[in-house]
Amino acid sequence: MKYCFFSFLMLLGIATITAQSNSPFGVWKSIDDKTGEAKSHVEVYQKNGKMYGKIIKILTDKPNAKCDECKGEKKGQPVNGMVIIEGMQEVEGTWKNGTILDPQNGNVYGCVVWVEADKPNELKVRGKHWTGIYRTQTWFRVK
Repeated sequence: MKYCFFSFLMLLGIATITAQSNSPFGVWKSIDDKTGEAKSHVEVYQKNGKMYGKIIKILTDKPNAKCDECKGEKKGQPVNGMVIIEGMQEVEGTWKNGTILDPQNGNVYGCVVWVEADKPNELKVRGKHWTGIYRTQTWFRVK
C-alpha cells in the first residue's frame, strides 16, 4: 500500500512536469519566418484567463525601435515592452480568438498559438489575415 501511494505521487509529479513543459507560458525567442533571424524575446503570460505576449527584449540592431506604423494608442510607442499578442482564449489545448500585432508594419492579425506535444520548446504562432492567408512562425523557449 505504501509503495502504491509513492508510485502515485511520482506519476503525479511527472504528469505535472510534463504539462508545465508543454505550456505556452514563459519567454520565447521570436524568429522571422522569412529571414530566419532572431528578432526578440516575447514573454507569454496569462491574465484573467486569457493569453497575452509582450516584447521584453529586442535582438536586432534597433533596440529603441518605435511602432511608427501602428494605429491608435500604440502609434509611435517603443516596441520594447509592447504587448503584441492579446486576448487569446484556450480551446482544447490551442489558444485562439485573439490578435497579434506585427510592429514592423503595424498590421493586426487574427492569431492561433500552440505547442506540439513532442516539441515542448517550440511555440507555433500563426497570424491570419481576414482573407484567409496566414503565416506560421516557430518561436523557441528561452531557458
